[in-house]
Amino acid sequence: MRNLFACMFGVAVSAMSAAPTFAASNDVTIVLSEDLDVMDPCMSSRSNIGRVILQNISETLTELDGSGGGLRPRLAQSWEAVDDLTWRFHLREGVKFTDGSSFDAEDVAYSLERATSPKLSCEIGAKYFGGIELTPKIIDAHTIDFTAKVGQPILPLLMSSLTIVPSGLSPDAFMRVPVGTGPYVFKSRAIGQNIVLTRNNDYWGEKPDVENATYIFRSDIAVRAAMVQTGEADIAPSISQEDANNSATDFSYPNSETLYLRLDNEIPPLNDRRVREALNLAIDRDAFRGTVLPKDVILASQLVPPTTMGWNPDVPVQPYDLMKAKALLAEAKADGVPVETELELVGRANMFPGSTETMEAILSMLQEAGFNASLRNFDVAEWVNMYTKPYAENRGPQLIEAQHDNAKGDPVFTMYWKYHSQGEQSTISDPTVDSLIEAATSATGEEREQLWKKVAAEVNDRILSDAVLFHMVGFSRVSERLDFKPTISTNSELQLAQIKIK
Repeated sequence: MRNLFACMFGVAVSAMSAAPTFAASNDVTIVLSEDLDVMDPCMSSRSNIGRVILQNISETLTELDGSGGGLRPRLAQSWEAVDDLTWRFHLREGVKFTDGSSFDAEDVAYSLERATSPKLSCEIGAKYFGGIELTPKIIDAHTIDFTAKVGQPILPLLMSSLTIVPSGLSPDAFMRVPVGTGPYVFKSRAIGQNIVLTRNNDYWGEKPDVENATYIFRSDIAVRAAMVQTGEADIAPSISQEDANNSATDFSYPNSETLYLRLDNEIPPLNDRRVREALNLAIDRDAFRGTVLPKDVILASQLVPPTTMGWNPDVPVQPYDLMKAKALLAEAKADGVPVETELELVGRANMFPGSTETMEAILSMLQEAGFNASLRNFDVAEWVNMYTKPYAENRGPQLIEAQHDNAKGDPVFTMYWKYHSQGEQSTISDPTVDSLIEAATSATGEEREQLWKKVAAEVNDRILSDAVLFHMVGFSRVSERLDFKPTISTNSELQLAQIKIK
């Protein structure tokens, strides 16, 4: 199978060698792989949206420091537990939204209501607050309580994901011009070409160095890297390992993403565990390292990375065993499972460097094992409709390429969303898994860690619900005129206020 990569990727891309020309200004240009399909802050848990909006335009109550500094204040100055079910947050005073309105506790209560409303299907609500019942109580203009039906010991951490918007905002329509309290204001957009943010002169915090930020979009990885090299852009957050060849400008870091194939457990033949196991065994994970993907990617056995509480070391990485894969398919077929049904691999264009090539290689591997498989690549707007409920009723069996980002250190940001029967991106319905997730969400300490380990074993071993592949590594290029070092958070947010002009 490794010979496949030599044939597929034998053509090298030559880097541009023109000398860089740096703009003598406090403006920056950031080149991204894809445009934003939605501009609403409540969708900023999606990386292409979060890199532009999160903590730039729209802020959260708390903030998790991507450099390892822990949880720190943002729009909330402090917080404390009132009792086992209630947390109290003390909000900053004198803060204004970018539309000129004042920020207060009513906006916080409304932001949670809007993010979790079924009318809007905000990704933040589904990903971070699914299955959690919270009742806000406004104590005064700058104090708010949140009471949970079941205790939420990490609620302050959860609040690092809730983007705060003004209470007058529409509850059932995405905003086209994002409004927040952040250090930047939306200035303009040319769809498919650029988005421009400008510094918010009324910002409550410190004045950042960057005055204007222009986001442009180029799908070609080598082009993005070359644009920083020649001075046409200042930051390319996602480049390939091959292009990351300049120690003065290029950074590598664990990017908190886990690459996997989401398998539709409800539809034959993927509803048979033997077929799901055969599919896992047919993928030669080692063959990707140092070829299509960076050599430093880590083989994964579960969606959360090893640094996460509850990561289970006893869940094995699925091995490559072509003969066993074929035998399992033959066994399932003999029992009447329709293994000859066409499986559609659903790829997302420009998800990461090497994304398309990765899916093409997986397709070849599955076909070699005897699967009847095909591949189609979609842009993000089409892809997300296939990845998130409600799923199409007349769909066939699908293997959806996806990356899951959990940089916050607790599986609560993963398990309900992905594996609870009511989770917005779940394709399983298992009472044991549901009860374990519900118990772990309200547990603390050692009990919480052990419950999450049990969930990991259930979904990744007993059920084998997905084909989990790699914990990914990111590469970014940053102009030498900037003082900015990417972190594990850079994949999901890129705070302009953290960029210093040399």
